[in-house]
Parts: sequence; structure tokens; C-alpha cells
Amino acid sequence: MERTTKGGPQQSVEARLQALFAAGLSGDAAAYHAFLDQLSSHLRAFLRKRLYRLQDEVEDLVQEVLIAVHNGRHTYRPGEPLTAWVHAIARYKLADFLRGHSRHGLLNDPLDEQMDIFASSDTEAAEARRDVGKLLEQLPDRQRLPIVHVKLQGLSVAETAQLTGLSESAVKVGVHRGLKALAARIRGKL
Repeated sequence: MERTTKGGPQQSVEARLQALFAAGLSGDAAAYHAFLDQLSSHLRAFLRKRLYRLQDEVEDLVQEVLIAVHNGRHTYRPGEPLTAWVHAIARYKLADFLRGHSRHGLLNDPLDEQMDIFASSDTEAAEARRDVGKLLEQLPDRQRLPIVHVKLQGLSVAETAQLTGLSESAVKVGVHRGLKALAARIRGKL
């Protein structure tokens, strides 16, 4: 999900999260759970970019931000952008974390990127992997296996040939024809 101006995905994230948050504050436990679930995906993506050297710390920091959002929910002012309020909390928690770890030589990424926290979500990558997997399942093994091994796993043509029992030439042809077939399926021609 990319940041856009009026009417784009950013606005839909805001509207969706705000609706879930408001329903949660009104006592709808399922909506509040959905709010925290969706928010955690955005937080995880935001923090992974900034803590690329400390990926093991991301989940703990996500939980800290979620707790801060929950504990501070009474400070949110309806009518104000919810995402801006969450962004301020996340930036504060990240800055606090970085201050605590600064003696370990962490790079301090800029924290001022407005709304970058809602620019992407972990679910997008998972959905893309699932979609690619479904497309690949439609291919015969002689095309699917070479694509999986060469293009997705990064094996050489020779390694793939040895692994699959195909000749190196058949692996190359399988990749070429498989990619062509996938492109046709994506365009809706098959």
C-alpha cells in the first residue's frame, strides 16, 4: 500500500482503522481486536524498516506500541486523524528504544517521515506470496519446478537440473515457457 493524497489507499487505511477503533471504544470487542490486528501489521512493517539490524527487537517494540495505544486510547480526540495519533506514539516508542540502544552503534533513521507507518503492511507480502503460489500451482511440474528453484530459490540451472532430473536445457526452457504462461495467466488469456 503506497501513500497517496486524497481518496487513495492512505485514506482508506485511516477510515478503516478509525471505524474499527471507534467501534472498539464503544464496546465491540471483535472490532477492537481487528483494529489491533491490522495496526500491528502496519507497525511491524514500519519498525522492520527502521530496525533492520535488530529484527529480533521488532516484535517486542510492536507490542510496546500496541500497549501504549491501548493505555492511551482515552487521549485520542475523535475528529483528528487516528493514524497521526498512532504515528506519534510509534515514533516516541522508537525514539525511546533507539536512545536506550544508542551506545551499541545503531543508526538513527529519521523519525519524521509523516505517515510512513501506514505506507505498507506485512499482509501485502504474504498475500503476494500466496497469489504467486496459486499461479505456480497451475503450471505443470516441468515449468513450475524450474521457476521455483531458479527464480525463487536462486539455485543455478545446473543445480536445478540435478535436483529435478531434467536436463539443463529443459530447465532453461521450463523457466522460459513457465514465465510466459504465468504472464498470460496474469493478463487473463488462459
